[in-house]
Amino acid sequence: MKQTLQLRISQHLALTPQLQQSIRLLQLSTLELHQELEQILSDNPMLERIDDPLDNSVRLLADGAISATPAASSASTTETPAAEAGSSSGPEESEGGFEGGDSGDGASSGESDWSFDDVARTSKAPEDDDSRPQLEAHETTLREHLLEQMRLTVHEARDRALVELIIDALNDNGYLDEPLEEIHARLPEELEIDIEELRVALKLLQSFDPAGVAARNASECLSIQIRRFPKVPLVTRRRALDIVENHLALFAQRDFNKLKKILDCDDEDLREAQHVIKRCNPHPGALFASDTSDFVVPDVIVKKTKNGWQVMLNHDVMPRLRVNAMYANILKQSKGEGSLTSQLQEAKWLIKNMRQRFDTILRVAQAIVDRQRNFFSHGAVAMRPLVLREIADTLGLHESTISRVTTQKYMLTPHGMFELKYFFGSHVATEAGGEASSTAIRALIKQLIGAEDPKNPFSDSKIADMLGEQGMVVARRTVAKYREALKIPPVNLRKSL
Repeated sequence: MKQTLQLRISQHLALTPQLQQSIRLLQLSTLELHQELEQILSDNPMLERIDDPLDNSVRLLADGAISATPAASSASTTETPAAEAGSSSGPEESEGGFEGGDSGDGASSGESDWSFDDVARTSKAPEDDDSRPQLEAHETTLREHLLEQMRLTVHEARDRALVELIIDALNDNGYLDEPLEEIHARLPEELEIDIEELRVALKLLQSFDPAGVAARNASECLSIQIRRFPKVPLVTRRRALDIVENHLALFAQRDFNKLKKILDCDDEDLREAQHVIKRCNPHPGALFASDTSDFVVPDVIVKKTKNGWQVMLNHDVMPRLRVNAMYANILKQSKGEGSLTSQLQEAKWLIKNMRQRFDTILRVAQAIVDRQRNFFSHGAVAMRPLVLREIADTLGLHESTISRVTTQKYMLTPHGMFELKYFFGSHVATEAGGEASSTAIRALIKQLIGAEDPKNPFSDSKIADMLGEQGMVVARRTVAKYREALKIPPVNLRKSL
């Protein structure tokens, strides 16, 4: 085969490090962005943050003394070189002053005279609780709560050891998942512990607070609580115990007709027993769970103004960055020699990409609000169909960019907090030839189910027919899918006496 040389001209897109960083920052959530920023700040001395969340915080020193972080003094010392660098270094150093919202000068001037001693002097009295820092109280766990009761009620060391053994086997909900036989099999034979001793220890533990703890199943948990309820008529208590011990599956399925036939009672008797069962807590150990509540901080806020619905960036989540003035002066004096040159360029790239990130989020959010004005005025039932391509064509961006912007970014509205992806949805055809948003249909389904008769709830077919009467062509299986997405149980589980 003969070898030849050919000359071709072609174009291709090269992802520069700056472009890669811009794409990465755009797809990060607010929490991930701040974590990424902390890592970059620790690696690049040319970059500094002027909105340190630990400023003015009370800290405990190594000798046990309490001190406040002198953030104001440090800010004042770094502010002067920054101003000098901005006036003498030209436009390149001025790019480092990315501040999300207010300027750093205003923040430092308002805190320059603050100190921990001033707070102590303004206190009313030295013994006042407000004059010393408050520490978070220790949260009692389920195990600690049970052990405290055991120390007050059980005196024999052998009995205490058996009760504590069962306590250690409880799960987070307070249930004993492991059978007593398996626990007994793990015990050394030389202790000569009989299985009956474990049963006695279990009964003792089940008498502790909270009621229902150490139960081996849901039926036993509910039964323990019903037996301890005060001021419950004897007949009602017996009927409720019969339900939870022998017919709990029928009660969970809300097969009330079959229950009335088995228990030989009427609606009123069964309603009273149902009221007693609903007072029970099927997860007694969950009261001592130490899980902290998750919360979301909005990236943008929507408010109504004279010009309509406007979007504003949430400045509380926008980090304020700048180039370190001291290192910038050192680099200027060394005429750009050394390893700081590349770090200075990386710092400028980051500041520029951060500004571009928030600008893109603001543009996309405003475009969404402009197309969903009816939602902000009338609620979810007025949501219109919207796809990523529509926003991309309007802003001149790619669909992948819109997808990155709307993922894990949140908007605070008068109707609540929503992810930006919430405003995008498929469409359903109407009899008039138009389109209805799937989000609006889900809101209508929720309204219909909320207004139904609990004794005769609507089936999925009935809901589909009712939507058809309003001109929306929706199949029964589509209604079932939307109902499950709303976490609404089926018709048989919504039925009540």
